[in-house]
Amino acid sequence: MDIGNLKSNGSSNFQPLTSNLQFEDKPHEECGVIGIFAPNEDVARMAFFGLHALQHRGQEAAGIAVSDGTSAHVHKGIGLVSQVFTPQNLAPLKGHYAIGHTRYSTTGSSAIRNAQPFLIETQHGPLAVAHNGNLVNAAELRRQVLQRGVGLASSSDSEVITMMLAGSPGDSWEDRIQNVMPQWRGAYSLVILTRDNVFVVRDPWAFRPLSVGRLPSGGYAAASESGALRTLGCQVIREVKPGEIVKLSNTTLHFRQGVPSAPQLARCVFEHIYFSRPDSFWDGLTVHHVRQRLGEELAREATVDADVVIPVPDSSVPAAIGYARASKIPYNDGFIKNRYIGRTFIEPTDSLRKQGVALKFNALEENVRGLRVVMIDDSIVRGNTAGPLIKLMREAGAREVHMRITCPPIMHPCFMGLDMATYDELISHRMTVEQTRDYIDCDTLQFLSLDGMMRAVQRKGGYCDACFTGNYPIEIHSDNTKTGFEKAIT
Repeated sequence: MDIGNLKSNGSSNFQPLTSNLQFEDKPHEECGVIGIFAPNEDVARMAFFGLHALQHRGQEAAGIAVSDGTSAHVHKGIGLVSQVFTPQNLAPLKGHYAIGHTRYSTTGSSAIRNAQPFLIETQHGPLAVAHNGNLVNAAELRRQVLQRGVGLASSSDSEVITMMLAGSPGDSWEDRIQNVMPQWRGAYSLVILTRDNVFVVRDPWAFRPLSVGRLPSGGYAAASESGALRTLGCQVIREVKPGEIVKLSNTTLHFRQGVPSAPQLARCVFEHIYFSRPDSFWDGLTVHHVRQRLGEELAREATVDADVVIPVPDSSVPAAIGYARASKIPYNDGFIKNRYIGRTFIEPTDSLRKQGVALKFNALEENVRGLRVVMIDDSIVRGNTAGPLIKLMREAGAREVHMRITCPPIMHPCFMGLDMATYDELISHRMTVEQTRDYIDCDTLQFLSLDGMMRAVQRKGGYCDACFTGNYPIEIHSDNTKTGFEKAIT
């Protein structure tokens, strides 16, 4: 087993530029996973392009593990997929089976020790795991693993999952996975690499998305989003069912119900609102069309006399189109976005830092000067971006700025795999809508209602709305923190 090159791009405490400048007030991405079985193909290169299609889900670290049927090898590092991988370090990753991961940290810091996949040698051969989600009982499970005398090198719940799998009883990896699944509570979409298989596993609540498809070459692939599978050429795609184990092997797909599906599913509604690529399918729905319907519902609930509808790019564009269509107010671009500034790890100078949001957005004066603007965004989390964007609109000559948000106020943190800030950081937990309006300095502010959001999703249930309501689908411990295990790591 070759652990590969684990170089980091700086100290273990680095933060991407986006965090330092606070120019994107969004729930931060979770992670993206991919698993591939493709005989006679360059699976590492395929995994690279699959991860590239999932880059939006995490920009802190990336990794790929490959097995050739005898041994497994991994390469991972801090940075974007294109920064971590080169033709030179992909070349040694030979085999028929591969898993990959692109990371935004939700449990554990952004240090290299937390980069995935985790690859270890077990009595049953090599085992590698990549994980999207968050276990709410991770602290308890971590203590149990340590009490068994198992050493842990990271502060990630994903390593705990790996070690539990390695010690799970059973005659096959499917048995071992099934035997340990009942102990995991929370969100987990997993791709698991063994010597001669890739397994795909989804939690019984279906928190995070996970789909599987057939490759043109006759192999199979699984990924966090269907858009990544289409990038690889997959044509027949279906979601992995809640609680299901899928084996990608040299015969055919093999399905096993690892644990029963939860009586009440809890899919993350933010996949529709913000996270997923607009070309992806989630719960059988096209994300782009759902976002348009969110805008249409918002127009019905929050009408205003205005001259132009302006989106905050990029995820709000479909919603703005829907709002414009339903309200009969013309749509136009009002911001030009520098899509790359938030993904650099180079610190700005003090003078540039003071420019704040202007480093990432510029206003199109000709499209807003003298007009009453409806500005559409998908969420307000901490409230540190909406104000500067509204100021940009006013400086560009907008006569009025009316802010419209395509989800309800976010009043509670997420413990299922999103970095949604803490209670103290959430502006809607601390302020009323009118106080928030005054704080960000817009003329009017309205959020989409919970009922309006679910009408747009076209579902009456089966989704997690805890960040809006505080009604968590499973019991959580409010003292859980992203870096709660860091003190155990020196």
